Amino acid sequence: MIDGWRRAEPAEMDGDAVARNNGISRDLPPLPAVNLDPPTTGGAAGSPLPATEELVVAADSVIGLQIDTFVSTDRAQVEDDVRARVTRDVMVSRRVAIPAGSVVNGSVVMVERGGKLKGTARLGVRFHTVVFDDGVEAPIVTETVYREGSSRGRDNAAKIGGGAVAGAILGAIFGGGRGAAIGGAAGAAGGTAAAAAGDAEPATLAAGTTLTVRLSRPVSVTVEQ
Repeated sequence: MIDGWRRAEPAEMDGDAVARNNGISRDLPPLPAVNLDPPTTGGAAGSPLPATEELVVAADSVIGLQIDTFVSTDRAQVEDDVRARVTRDVMVSRRVAIPAGSVVNGSVVMVERGGKLKGTARLGVRFHTVVFDDGVEAPIVTETVYREGSSRGRDNAAKIGGGAVAGAILGAIFGGGRGAAIGGAAGAAGGTAAAAAGDAEPATLAAGTTLTVRLSRPVSVTVEQ
């Protein structure tokens, strides 16, 4: 008791008085409940993960492709990117292993531009990755696809030989045997010059081209059951 006042003991206070005396407000909202259950795994709303299955596309299987990227020996360099799309489903045990529309990426592995007098331009492309609709990638190894330009050896031989014959005929008319020899040499030289002036036709792989590629190794893919 102090100056006639007596301090009330906690036992004599009601609940509100005790709370006020301890600095606690009864107006505060309750604490949120704590979830002690273990978190669920799976997709949205805790749904279980879908069951999956591994399919193996055997070596020597063929894949139909349509080329998206124009490639030519005029400008192509080894390791340039080449893009294509699968044109039909690749099936394994009646299951779709590689769906039509999947992107297939590859690269240029050979460029031979060919000469003006002899030789054919050649282009080689090999594919190394398939990309599925969900962005998942699977490595593949295919055989090389080759393309060739038109052969110029026969055309050039015809130009050179034809020039020699024409020159020999004219030389014989105007100068006898000696004239034929001189005319033949001159005609051959003219035919060679004409052949050298022509451009070699490049080997190309045009956008929109459809082709099939053969797998060199098995390909393992995971699909939903």
